[in-house]
Amino acid sequence: MGRIAAMKLGNRLVDISRAIETYIRRQPKPGGGKYGIVEDYGGHGIGTEMHMDPHLLNYVEKRRGKGPKLIPGFCLAIEPMVSLGTPKTEVLSDDWTVITTDGTWSSHWEHSVALTEEGPLVLTAPDGGKAKLAEYGITAAPDPLA
Repeated sequence: MGRIAAMKLGNRLVDISRAIETYIRRQPKPGGGKYGIVEDYGGHGIGTEMHMDPHLLNYVEKRRGKGPKLIPGFCLAIEPMVSLGTPKTEVLSDDWTVITTDGTWSSHWEHSVALTEEGPLVLTAPDGGKAKLAEYGITAAPDPLA
């Protein structure tokens, strides 16, 4: 949820990428070394279609700039993808399965978040993200369905 805390009014898309990358880089990896942050996949906008712009990298790529400013109504699927080895991937012949090129294990998880005037609303968390975001000093938006 700490990465989601970067999704606040006035921040930019790159602030979320930086939060994801920083968190992953700080995690101790069994056996030492660093986790691979998968490069070809990431989060995305979500709205009238499942996958929309902007593409949300899970790391900061210097040449991409800062990206759009986060404003109310912004909805993102935040999808960190991490491997025990290389960040490089390949798609198998079924045109669906993605593996790391070195065959190491990887993990992918996702939260969908809407940014409101009151703050982020985690659409994939039962409480809208309130409990976890509070740990980071962030007030989650009230759930409009509650």
